[in-house]
Amino acid sequence: MNAFSYLLDPNSWSGSGGIWVRLGEHLGYSVAAVLLAAVVAVPVGVVVGHTRRGDAVVSGVSNAARAIPTLGLLVLVVTLLGTGQLPVVLALAVLAVPPILVNTAAGVRGADASAVHAGRALGMTPWQLVRGVELPLALPLIISGLRNASLQVVATATVAALAAAGGLGRFVVDGQGLGPGGYPQMFAGALLVALMAIVIDLLLGGLGWWLRRRSRRVRRGDRSELDALEQTRS
Repeated sequence: MNAFSYLLDPNSWSGSGGIWVRLGEHLGYSVAAVLLAAVVAVPVGVVVGHTRRGDAVVSGVSNAARAIPTLGLLVLVVTLLGTGQLPVVLALAVLAVPPILVNTAAGVRGADASAVHAGRALGMTPWQLVRGVELPLALPLIISGLRNASLQVVATATVAALAAAGGLGRFVVDGQGLGPGGYPQMFAGALLVALMAIVIDLLLGGLGWWLRRRSRRVRRGDRSELDALEQTRS
């Protein structure tokens, strides 16, 4: 039996350890980790980008987080919290923070100057400026950060099996225990991880493309509004 035969076998998809269950677990860990990372990274990135302060700190923290080996971090968290889903999600969230944080700060900081000027000319408060101008213009870069984080997390979530959790990594870990007879199961697990990453990449890539087009329309509208305001005042 090869990996494709394993995937085409209906028995491989059923049961508590079947492909459908493992896919759901893997996706669940990944989504939870990216959402947790976004809850932390996006607000910090918005503040840093809007105030133009703390760039060096963000860069240092992001580089330090990228340098942390995921397996080592997982071992540390498992030692502190025990095995299960929570340590897996926390370890993956740490991995997901840097790209989201850096891209959010860069997106807000790099918001179109004419659009920001238009918002100030219209009397927007700093919070209104962030919410109504800078964040919409930064969304394409933020989505790009979420895309990078999601790909890293999906690829790395296989380590969940090492913490006695589920996910597609179970096929790899359990397959190793079967010797040569487990190779189809191992290859099938690796293939499913790759396919999941490709699908997520395409979905978030498409969303980013749509937001970039929308962002360009917003910038054109803001410029027109600013020109009209200046003509009224002159």
